[in-house]
Amino acid sequence: MKLSIDLGGTNIRIALVENGRCLKKVSVACLAQQEATVVLGQLVRLIKDMMNTQVDGIGIGVPSIVHPQKGIVYNVANIPSWTEVHLKEALEKEFGLPVAVNNDSNCFALGESRFGKGKPYADMVGVTIGTGIGAGVIVNHRLYGGQYMGAGEIGSFPYLDADFEHYCSSFFFKRHGTTSVEVAGKAQQGDAASLKLWHDFGLHLSHLMKVILYAYAPQAIVLGGGIASAFPLFEGAMREGMRDFPYKVMSESVEIIPSQEEDASLLGASVLTDAWDGGQVEI
Repeated sequence: MKLSIDLGGTNIRIALVENGRCLKKVSVACLAQQEATVVLGQLVRLIKDMMNTQVDGIGIGVPSIVHPQKGIVYNVANIPSWTEVHLKEALEKEFGLPVAVNNDSNCFALGESRFGKGKPYADMVGVTIGTGIGAGVIVNHRLYGGQYMGAGEIGSFPYLDADFEHYCSSFFFKRHGTTSVEVAGKAQQGDAASLKLWHDFGLHLSHLMKVILYAYAPQAIVLGGGIASAFPLFEGAMREGMRDFPYKVMSESVEIIPSQEEDASLLGASVLTDAWDGGQVEI
């Protein structure tokens, strides 16, 4: 049994995971604006509350770059005090169990590849679309992280007057003075302006999909995160925008699939301690 954690600037989710199932799950607001020791203390308390004698490892996904062998996290998104935290060392000292740390989007990709929609594919990219954009890359059934597990930071690629994150995540809707949830509700009622906004979002996302095809040429792209649940509202425009991709055999064969696994990141974190080899995890 593994203890699995999805650490975010808004919430910390923690679960007991066995055989690809979350047996017990808790989510609490993260004390993200507090000092580094306060956030770490909150995490330790949550682990203690969830711990039992059957747990033989702890896996953690964090929104940051990571030194995978040492388990050091750097410049964690939305937790300003976590500029450099030796997370693996601190937790192994506290609990005496193996601890593995990785980027949260990598954990999402692992979860989808091992347990979700990405399972049939040797080469896939998992993309989380929510507050921002994140991605994890699976090559030949193995997580590819690159240096500091930073591969897949596609949201930071320059695009138009900013980057893809500003046009393919919640930032896009903020630019228009609204939220994805509000616009989805109106679009489902047939509101023309809201439907147009989702169409524009889909066109922007199509350019990100083409970047992924150029960079990684995956067999499948699995979309997760809150905004991915509105897939039917932007799928048509996204596919329309991909029609000018020059290598039709690639763009027409790639599967772009919304995730059906709400706990993909937790499930991915749960396999981190199973097979660790230079930052790569065998699926």
